[in-house]
Amino acid sequence: DDGFNLLGSSYDNTGALGASTWRHVAFVEQTSDRIEQARESGRRLVDLGMPSVPPPGAPHLGAPQVSVGAGATAVPPGAAGNLAGAAGTPAGAAGSPAPAAAMPAGASAMPAGTGTLAPRSAPGIREESDGSPAEGALPDFRWLMSSDVCKHCTHAGCLDVCPTGALFRTEHGTVVVQADVCNGCGYCVPACPFGVIERREEDGHGKGTVHNGGVAQKCTLCYDRLGEGQTPACAQACPTESIQFGALSDMLDRARGRVDVLHESGFPEARLYGANERDGVGGTGSVFLLLDEPEVYGLPPDPVVPTADVAEMFRKAGVAAVAMFAMAVGAFAGRRR
Repeated sequence: DDGFNLLGSSYDNTGALGASTWRHVAFVEQTSDRIEQARESGRRLVDLGMPSVPPPGAPHLGAPQVSVGAGATAVPPGAAGNLAGAAGTPAGAAGSPAPAAAMPAGASAMPAGTGTLAPRSAPGIREESDGSPAEGALPDFRWLMSSDVCKHCTHAGCLDVCPTGALFRTEHGTVVVQADVCNGCGYCVPACPFGVIERREEDGHGKGTVHNGGVAQKCTLCYDRLGEGQTPACAQACPTESIQFGALSDMLDRARGRVDVLHESGFPEARLYGANERDGVGGTGSVFLLLDEPEVYGLPPDPVVPTADVAEMFRKAGVAAVAMFAMAVGAFAGRRR
């Protein structure tokens, strides 16, 4: 329990991810003005060719994938059954594919009861007289259900800075904290560009001693369950199957197909987040299907792992040190003469 309180700004009561809140669900309420701004932003992305989304067939890195998306009005049924599978083979894993999960965004593009993504010719996709897709009606307001979770980054800053080896990359490609190795230094906390990992309070917010108090904690993508061939608990428990688990390539294909369906159903604001392996973290293990800009969901628009420039920083520091040494030698030699 990270402390449950009504915030006054949302119907969610946790506020953000934390050391014990490993999945945070927010209710983002929008008026028609903001919805129109989101659609205009989406139109610009579509006009630019959605540069943040690599084209189908592009190579994908092997980070674990939990594709999570925020829906508009209602979250329709997903694929029948949980998609137990893997997310592509991460570097160093001997043929063991990394797990993945996906949560497509909810709107009205997937006909209820189909259990699959709607094809382009599915009923309900409206067209203008010229054959172009019609935009969905502009409601007075809507809720975006924002379901956030650890990203399990391909280039994980928390993993880079951990001095004890408490954080490690698993055989599934996920990033996990070993509580019995963590010394509670907290270096990993500012190293996460998404603000996911936190150090758990030892007193349990005044409720007594808690398990693993004083050490860093975050989502493990249910490492214990994956080892037994099971799906993560969030995907297993989700009653609408909006959290989906499967192979990375399958999840990305499904998510891109979902974006196409939403665009053709009149929702140009639909976009993917975390599906670009060329971003500042090499692609995330959580791929979100959004209906507005990332900032609306509390996600950084251009995440960059803080350790990305470490090599360049050391190079510049070395050059500066050599220059200072040369200046000191020159000054000393000048005084001697």
